[in-house]
Amino acid sequence: MNKKLETVLSQEPSRRVRYSITGAILLILLVSSSPALGGANMTSKGFEIGWNILTGIFTPDTSLLFGLGDSGVAYLILQTIAIAFLGTLVGAVIAVPLSFISATNIVPRPVVLVTRFIIMAIRTVPSLVYGLMFIRVTGPGPFAGVMTLAIVSIGMISKLFIETIEDLDTGILESLDAFGSTLFQKIRYGILPQLGSDFISILVYRFDMNLREATILGLVGAGGIGAPMIFALSAYHLASSWCHTNWIVPISFYC
Repeated sequence: MNKKLETVLSQEPSRRVRYSITGAILLILLVSSSPALGGANMTSKGFEIGWNILTGIFTPDTSLLFGLGDSGVAYLILQTIAIAFLGTLVGAVIAVPLSFISATNIVPRPVVLVTRFIIMAIRTVPSLVYGLMFIRVTGPGPFAGVMTLAIVSIGMISKLFIETIEDLDTGILESLDAFGSTLFQKIRYGILPQLGSDFISILVYRFDMNLREATILGLVGAGGIGAPMIFALSAYHLASSWCHTNWIVPISFYC
């Protein structure tokens, strides 16, 4: 038995050449990428800034951190969560009918092609571009952030909803139809139990993404905690008192 095993192992193809080639390629890529590290020139001022950031983490501004006003961290975090939640909710409401008329097992193929093209076109535009568009239309503030996240969410939610709808087990619907169930009963007992859990998991996943998106959108004035964070990190001067808005936005944009 051992002799047979040794024979089988001796016939196994050698992978040394493959591993050598792979290692050589990785080494070449590492050497070719090394010039990118040449620009990392640390100066005494850089170390000082890094130390100030580190000490600021452990000694925060308590008036800003625990303040209850509209410029406090708690209020801005709550506003960011609200923007992400409402954006996800509005996007889901629009995405549900789009998903059903984009599923190949429900509607004819020509209709599917048109609606999927619309969904694809929505997904091609970055969220910051949508944010700037809505800020120009509605002005800076949380409403612009909600509408931006709603439009951005439509593309991803619709795509995942379509895949879930196309995996629908039609045998259950045929069984309910054979029992003489009404349309409402087929939706209640045949469709919703199959789609409900998947739809909820997709929305939770998109909500998690929208929390990060809402923070980034604060840079362009779409409300939330994003703008104070970015301005604090970049050491910009915030808007003066005569720029009377409730949101912290770049002076060059609105003042």
